[in-house]
Amino acid sequence: MEGKVEASDDVKVTYRRVLLKISGEALMGDQGNGLHPPTAARIAQEVKTVHDLGVEICMVIGGGNIFRGLQGSAQGMERATADYMGMLATVMNALAMQASLEALGIFTRVISAIPMDTVCEPYIRRRAIRHLEKGRVCIFAAGTGNPYFTTDTAATLRANEMDCEAIFKGTKVDGVYDKDPKKFPDAKRYDRVSYDEVLAKHLGVMDASAIALARDNKLPIIVFSLDEPGGFRGILSGKGTYTIVQD
Repeated sequence: MEGKVEASDDVKVTYRRVLLKISGEALMGDQGNGLHPPTAARIAQEVKTVHDLGVEICMVIGGGNIFRGLQGSAQGMERATADYMGMLATVMNALAMQASLEALGIFTRVISAIPMDTVCEPYIRRRAIRHLEKGRVCIFAAGTGNPYFTTDTAATLRANEMDCEAIFKGTKVDGVYDKDPKKFPDAKRYDRVSYDEVLAKHLGVMDASAIALARDNKLPIIVFSLDEPGGFRGILSGKGTYTIVQD
């Protein structure tokens, strides 16, 4: 079957279908903004190692490396217009990631909440699930298609719709800390934290509406470092350093 990799017998995986959420900034490498193709290729390689285990993967990528709606509205632009521009930025990132994944031989579909048939598919839930069942990677672009919702909320929404078993949030640090570990050497890392704690302590895993949606549907969020080579695969096979957000 096209793209389908049977689950590897020698590695037992903890989840069979997951959603990987990464920020747009993750794609810009060391540049100040924009897309850095070698960085996209490195992330695609991480996704491939997990795909090779037979795990079904969908992705949501932010747009902050190109345009961030909140910043636009802070500078006087109408919020809805700024958010739509941010959604279009996520489509550009999704197409870049699709190119990187397909260069590695992984069949990939970009599925946009805003219809733009010449470049990607419209979002149709049952069709997207079928793609996953056939072993294709689905990249959900354009957020939820609505202004005022972040890509974190879009990721949680799509993970629930796709019946994913967990959200993997790839960041620059290896989990959730009580304060920024890059600024404070005494920052404490959590192995496990509840949804309510994340909200009450403003731990910054995702925005409040995304956390609430995950909590209401008992969807675990696993925060890990995307900069750690083999980290994504390691966690799925029960190893590695991460924080799990779960009640």
